[in-house]
Amino acid sequence: MRRESRGQYDRASSFASNPGLTMLGGSIVAIVTPMTEGGEVDFAAFERLLDWHLDAGTDGVVVVGTTGESPTVTEAETARLLRAAVERIGGRIPVIAGTGSNSTAIAVARTRAACAAGVDAVLVVTPYYNKPTQEGLYRHYVAVADASSVPVILYNVPSRTACDLLPETVARLAAHPRIAGIKEATADLTRVKPLLAIRPGFVVLSGDDATAREFIQLGGHGVISVTANVAPRLMHEMCAAAAAGEAALARELDGRLAGLHRELFVEANPIPAKWALARLGLIPPGLRLPLTPLSDRHHATVLAAMQAAGVH
Repeated sequence: MRRESRGQYDRASSFASNPGLTMLGGSIVAIVTPMTEGGEVDFAAFERLLDWHLDAGTDGVVVVGTTGESPTVTEAETARLLRAAVERIGGRIPVIAGTGSNSTAIAVARTRAACAAGVDAVLVVTPYYNKPTQEGLYRHYVAVADASSVPVILYNVPSRTACDLLPETVARLAAHPRIAGIKEATADLTRVKPLLAIRPGFVVLSGDDATAREFIQLGGHGVISVTANVAPRLMHEMCAAAAAGEAALARELDGRLAGLHRELFVEANPIPAKWALARLGLIPPGLRLPLTPLSDRHHATVLAAMQAAGVH
Protein backbone atom coordinates (compact mmCIF):
# COMPACT_ATOMS: atom_id res chain seq x y z
CA MET A 1 0.00 0.00 0.00
CA ARG A 2 2.97 2.31 0.43
CA ARG A 3 3.47 4.91 -2.27
CA GLU A 4 6.65 4.44 -4.26
CA SER A 5 7.28 8.10 -4.95
CA ARG A 6 5.90 11.55 -4.18
CA GLY A 7 5.78 14.50 -6.44
CA GLN A 8 5.10 18.00 -5.23
CA TYR A 9 1.47 19.04 -5.33
CA ASP A 10 0.47 22.52 -6.48
CA ARG A 11 -1.17 24.07 -3.44
CA ALA A 12 -2.49 27.11 -5.27
CA SER A 13 -4.08 25.23 -8.16
CA SER A 14 -5.48 22.52 -5.85
CA PHE A 15 -7.22 25.10 -3.70
CA ALA A 16 -8.38 27.19 -6.64
CA SER A 17 -9.96 24.20 -8.38
CA ASN A 18 -11.56 22.83 -5.21
CA PRO A 19 -11.95 24.85 -2.00
CA GLY A 20 -12.18 21.52 -0.14
CA LEU A 21 -8.38 21.21 -0.30
CA THR A 22 -8.33 17.98 -2.29
CA MET A 23 -4.84 16.88 -1.28
CA LEU A 24 -5.94 16.27 2.30
CA GLY A 25 -6.73 12.73 3.36
CA GLY A 26 -5.31 9.42 4.50
CA SER A 27 -3.16 9.24 7.61
CA ILE A 28 -2.24 12.73 8.78
CA VAL A 29 -0.05 12.69 11.88
CA ALA A 30 -0.68 15.09 14.74
CA ILE A 31 3.05 15.17 15.36
CA VAL A 32 4.59 15.49 18.81
CA THR A 33 7.05 18.27 19.58
CA PRO A 34 10.33 16.63 20.67
CA MET A 35 11.86 18.10 23.82
CA THR A 36 14.99 17.48 25.82
CA GLU A 37 14.79 16.26 29.41
CA GLY A 38 15.17 19.91 30.40
CA GLY A 39 12.12 20.87 28.34
CA GLU A 40 13.85 22.60 25.43
CA VAL A 41 12.46 21.97 21.95
CA ASP A 42 14.76 19.56 20.09
CA PHE A 43 14.63 20.84 16.51
CA ALA A 44 17.08 18.24 15.19
CA ALA A 45 14.87 15.44 16.54
CA PHE A 46 11.85 17.15 14.97
CA GLU A 47 13.49 17.05 11.55
CA ARG A 48 14.36 13.37 12.05
CA LEU A 49 10.71 12.67 12.84
CA LEU A 50 9.62 14.44 9.67
CA ASP A 51 12.02 12.33 7.60
CA TRP A 52 10.71 9.17 9.30
CA HIS A 53 7.14 10.08 8.42
CA LEU A 54 7.99 10.85 4.81
CA ASP A 55 9.69 7.48 4.46
CA ALA A 56 6.78 5.67 6.15
CA GLY A 57 4.11 7.09 3.83
CA THR A 58 2.41 9.53 6.19
CA ASP A 59 -0.02 11.62 4.13
CA GLY A 60 0.24 14.92 5.99
CA VAL A 61 1.50 16.48 9.21
CA VAL A 62 -0.12 18.75 11.78
CA VAL A 63 2.55 20.83 13.56
CA VAL A 64 1.97 22.27 17.04
CA GLY A 65 -1.51 20.94 17.45
CA THR A 66 -2.63 19.87 20.88
CA THR A 67 -0.62 16.64 20.50
CA GLY A 68 2.34 18.94 19.84
CA GLU A 69 1.81 20.55 23.28
CA SER A 70 0.59 23.80 21.77
CA PRO A 71 -0.44 25.29 25.15
CA THR A 72 3.19 25.37 26.31
CA VAL A 73 5.10 25.94 23.06
CA THR A 74 5.99 29.61 22.61
CA GLU A 75 5.13 31.70 19.56
CA ALA A 76 8.83 31.91 18.63
CA GLU A 77 9.23 28.14 18.92
CA THR A 78 6.07 27.62 16.88
CA ALA A 79 7.37 29.85 14.09
CA ARG A 80 10.64 27.94 13.99
CA LEU A 81 8.88 24.55 13.98
CA LEU A 82 6.60 25.61 11.14
CA ARG A 83 9.49 26.94 9.06
CA ALA A 84 11.44 23.74 9.67
CA ALA A 85 8.50 21.58 8.61
CA VAL A 86 7.79 23.59 5.47
CA GLU A 87 11.45 23.51 4.44
CA ARG A 88 12.12 19.87 5.35
CA ILE A 89 8.98 18.49 3.71
CA GLY A 90 9.45 20.64 0.63
CA GLY A 91 5.93 20.28 -0.71
CA ARG A 92 5.84 16.49 -0.68
CA ILE A 93 2.90 16.30 1.75
CA PRO A 94 0.72 19.01 3.30
CA VAL A 95 1.93 20.88 6.37
CA ILE A 96 -0.93 21.99 8.60
CA ALA A 97 -0.44 24.38 11.51
CA GLY A 98 -2.43 24.19 14.72
CA THR A 99 -3.48 27.80 15.30
CA GLY A 100 -6.46 27.53 17.63
CA SER A 101 -7.00 29.43 20.86
CA ASN A 102 -9.89 30.23 23.16
CA SER A 103 -9.19 33.89 22.32
CA THR A 104 -10.40 34.83 18.85
CA ALA A 105 -7.78 37.58 18.59
CA ILE A 106 -4.98 35.16 19.42
CA ALA A 107 -6.30 32.54 16.98
CA VAL A 108 -6.36 35.21 14.26
CA ALA A 109 -2.79 36.28 15.05
CA ARG A 110 -1.54 32.68 15.09
CA THR A 111 -3.27 31.98 11.80
CA ARG A 112 -1.67 34.99 10.13
CA ALA A 113 1.75 33.95 11.43
CA ALA A 114 1.29 30.39 10.16
CA CYS A 115 0.26 31.64 6.73
CA ALA A 116 3.40 33.76 6.63
CA ALA A 117 5.47 30.66 7.43
CA GLY A 118 4.20 28.98 4.26
CA VAL A 119 1.93 26.26 5.65
CA ASP A 120 -0.66 24.59 3.45
CA ALA A 121 -3.61 24.83 5.85
CA VAL A 122 -4.47 25.65 9.46
CA LEU A 123 -6.30 23.51 12.00
CA VAL A 124 -8.35 25.54 14.45
CA VAL A 125 -9.78 23.92 17.58
CA THR A 126 -13.01 25.19 19.08
CA PRO A 127 -12.48 27.70 21.89
CA TYR A 128 -11.96 25.69 25.05
CA TYR A 129 -13.21 26.54 28.55
CA ASN A 130 -15.18 29.62 27.38
CA LYS A 131 -18.10 27.40 26.26
CA PRO A 132 -19.36 29.76 23.53
CA THR A 133 -22.78 29.47 21.91
CA GLN A 134 -23.12 28.16 18.36
CA GLU A 135 -23.34 31.78 17.20
CA GLY A 136 -20.13 32.54 19.08
CA LEU A 137 -18.43 29.59 17.41
CA TYR A 138 -19.65 30.77 14.01
CA ARG A 139 -18.30 34.29 14.50
CA HIS A 140 -15.01 32.97 15.92
CA TYR A 141 -14.34 30.83 12.86
CA VAL A 142 -15.42 33.48 10.39
CA ALA A 143 -12.93 35.90 11.97
CA VAL A 144 -10.14 33.34 11.66
CA ALA A 145 -11.05 32.42 8.09
CA ASP A 146 -11.25 36.09 7.07
CA ALA A 147 -7.67 36.49 8.33
CA SER A 148 -6.32 33.36 6.63
CA SER A 149 -4.75 33.06 3.20
CA VAL A 150 -4.82 29.24 3.32
CA PRO A 151 -7.64 26.72 3.87
CA VAL A 152 -9.03 26.46 7.40
CA ILE A 153 -9.91 23.10 8.95
CA LEU A 154 -12.35 23.23 11.83
CA TYR A 155 -11.53 20.99 14.81
CA ASN A 156 -14.28 19.67 17.04
CA VAL A 157 -13.20 17.74 20.17
CA PRO A 158 -15.83 18.21 22.90
CA SER A 159 -14.13 15.79 25.30
CA ARG A 160 -11.27 18.27 25.71
CA THR A 161 -12.97 21.62 25.12
CA ALA A 162 -16.42 21.38 26.76
CA CYS A 163 -17.74 22.75 23.48
CA ASP A 164 -19.47 20.93 20.60
CA LEU A 165 -19.47 22.40 17.09
CA LEU A 166 -22.78 21.10 15.76
CA PRO A 167 -23.21 19.95 12.13
CA GLU A 168 -25.69 22.73 11.38
CA THR A 169 -23.08 25.31 12.43
CA VAL A 170 -20.47 23.53 10.33
CA ALA A 171 -22.85 23.82 7.37
CA ARG A 172 -23.10 27.59 7.90
CA LEU A 173 -19.32 27.88 8.13
CA ALA A 174 -18.73 25.78 5.02
CA ALA A 175 -20.16 28.62 2.93
CA HIS A 176 -17.00 30.62 3.72
CA PRO A 177 -14.56 30.29 0.80
CA ARG A 178 -11.59 29.44 3.03
CA ILE A 179 -13.26 26.97 5.39
CA ALA A 180 -12.28 23.71 3.73
CA GLY A 181 -13.14 20.89 6.13
CA ILE A 182 -13.40 19.55 9.64
CA LYS A 183 -11.57 17.25 12.01
CA GLU A 184 -14.45 15.58 13.85
CA ALA A 185 -13.17 14.00 17.07
CA THR A 186 -16.44 13.03 18.72
CA ALA A 187 -16.20 9.33 17.71
CA ASP A 188 -19.86 9.69 16.73
CA LEU A 189 -20.06 7.89 13.40
CA THR A 190 -23.60 9.13 12.82
CA ARG A 191 -22.13 12.54 12.05
CA VAL A 192 -20.06 11.38 9.07
CA LYS A 193 -22.83 11.33 6.46
CA PRO A 194 -24.35 14.72 7.44
CA LEU A 195 -20.92 16.34 7.34
CA LEU A 196 -20.12 14.82 3.94
CA ALA A 197 -23.45 16.11 2.63
CA ILE A 198 -22.65 19.73 3.50
CA ARG A 199 -21.14 20.47 0.09
CA PRO A 200 -19.02 18.78 -2.57
CA GLY A 201 -15.30 18.89 -1.75
CA PHE A 202 -15.74 19.58 1.96
CA VAL A 203 -13.03 17.51 3.67
CA VAL A 204 -14.24 15.37 6.57
CA LEU A 205 -11.47 13.91 8.74
CA SER A 206 -11.69 11.72 11.82
CA GLY A 207 -10.02 12.84 15.01
CA ASP A 208 -10.47 9.48 16.74
CA ASP A 209 -8.03 6.68 15.92
CA ALA A 210 -10.20 3.93 17.40
CA THR A 211 -13.04 4.60 14.94
CA ALA A 212 -11.02 5.98 12.00
CA ARG A 213 -11.35 2.82 9.89
CA GLU A 214 -15.15 2.86 10.12
CA PHE A 215 -15.15 6.63 9.59
CA ILE A 216 -13.23 6.26 6.31
CA GLN A 217 -15.38 3.34 5.19
CA LEU A 218 -18.42 5.59 5.62
CA GLY A 219 -16.87 8.04 3.17
CA GLY A 220 -14.59 10.12 5.40
CA HIS A 221 -11.38 11.28 3.80
CA GLY A 222 -8.89 10.25 6.48
CA VAL A 223 -7.76 10.81 10.04
CA ILE A 224 -5.63 13.27 11.97
CA SER A 225 -3.94 10.66 14.10
CA VAL A 226 -2.08 10.21 17.36
CA THR A 227 -1.39 6.54 16.60
CA ALA A 228 0.48 7.58 13.44
CA ASN A 229 3.17 9.07 15.67
CA VAL A 230 4.22 5.56 16.72
CA ALA A 231 3.15 3.33 13.80
CA PRO A 232 3.12 5.63 10.75
CA ARG A 233 3.53 3.02 8.03
CA LEU A 234 0.83 0.72 9.39
CA MET A 235 -1.56 3.62 9.94
CA HIS A 236 -1.03 4.83 6.37
CA GLU A 237 -1.63 1.33 5.01
CA MET A 238 -4.78 0.88 7.08
CA CYS A 239 -6.24 4.19 5.89
CA ALA A 240 -5.37 3.39 2.28
CA ALA A 241 -7.03 -0.02 2.51
CA ALA A 242 -10.16 1.45 4.08
CA ALA A 243 -10.39 4.14 1.40
CA ALA A 244 -9.89 1.57 -1.37
CA GLY A 245 -12.76 -0.58 -0.12
CA GLU A 246 -10.43 -3.40 0.97
CA ALA A 247 -12.48 -4.07 4.08
CA ALA A 248 -10.85 -7.32 5.19
CA LEU A 249 -7.33 -5.92 4.87
CA ALA A 250 -8.30 -2.69 6.62
CA ARG A 251 -9.85 -4.67 9.48
CA GLU A 252 -6.74 -6.85 9.84
CA LEU A 253 -4.38 -3.87 9.89
CA ASP A 254 -6.62 -1.97 12.29
CA GLY A 255 -6.62 -4.98 14.59
CA ARG A 256 -2.86 -4.74 14.87
CA LEU A 257 -3.20 -1.04 15.71
CA ALA A 258 -6.04 -1.44 18.22
CA GLY A 259 -3.76 -1.58 21.25
CA LEU A 260 -2.09 1.70 20.29
CA HIS A 261 -5.46 3.35 19.63
CA ARG A 262 -6.33 2.49 23.24
CA GLU A 263 -3.07 2.64 25.20
CA LEU A 264 -1.76 5.89 23.74
CA PHE A 265 -4.52 7.48 25.84
CA VAL A 266 -3.85 5.59 29.07
CA GLU A 267 -2.58 8.96 30.33
CA ALA A 268 -3.12 12.36 28.77
CA ASN A 269 -1.98 12.62 25.16
CA PRO A 270 0.90 13.01 24.23
CA ILE A 271 2.47 11.45 27.35
CA PRO A 272 2.29 7.81 26.14
CA ALA A 273 3.18 8.67 22.53
CA LYS A 274 6.31 10.54 23.59
CA TRP A 275 7.31 7.65 25.87
CA ALA A 276 6.94 5.23 22.94
CA LEU A 277 8.95 7.43 20.57
CA ALA A 278 11.68 7.87 23.18
CA ARG A 279 11.83 4.08 23.56
CA LEU A 280 12.26 3.79 19.79
CA GLY A 281 15.20 6.19 20.07
CA LEU A 282 13.58 8.82 17.87
CA ILE A 283 13.21 11.61 20.43
CA PRO A 284 14.43 12.47 23.93
CA PRO A 285 11.93 11.91 26.75
CA GLY A 286 11.11 15.54 27.52
CA LEU A 287 7.70 17.05 28.25
CA ARG A 288 6.62 20.38 29.68
CA LEU A 289 4.62 20.82 32.83
CA PRO A 290 1.83 20.32 33.61
CA LEU A 291 2.46 17.09 31.66
CA THR A 292 4.66 14.54 33.42
CA PRO A 293 6.44 11.34 32.27
CA LEU A 294 4.43 8.17 31.74
CA SER A 295 3.80 6.37 35.01
CA ASP A 296 5.90 3.23 35.47
CA ARG A 297 2.79 1.06 35.82
CA HIS A 298 1.84 1.82 32.20
CA HIS A 299 5.18 1.05 30.55
CA ALA A 300 4.50 -2.64 29.93
CA THR A 301 1.01 -1.90 28.60
CA VAL A 302 2.19 0.64 26.05
CA LEU A 303 5.11 -1.58 25.06
CA ALA A 304 2.76 -4.51 24.45
CA ALA A 305 0.65 -2.31 22.15
CA MET A 306 3.78 -1.27 20.26
CA GLN A 307 4.80 -4.90 19.84
CA ALA A 308 1.37 -5.83 18.52
CA ALA A 309 1.76 -3.13 15.88
CA GLY A 310 5.26 -4.31 14.98
CA VAL A 311 7.10 -1.31 16.41
CA HIS A 312 9.26 -1.81 19.51
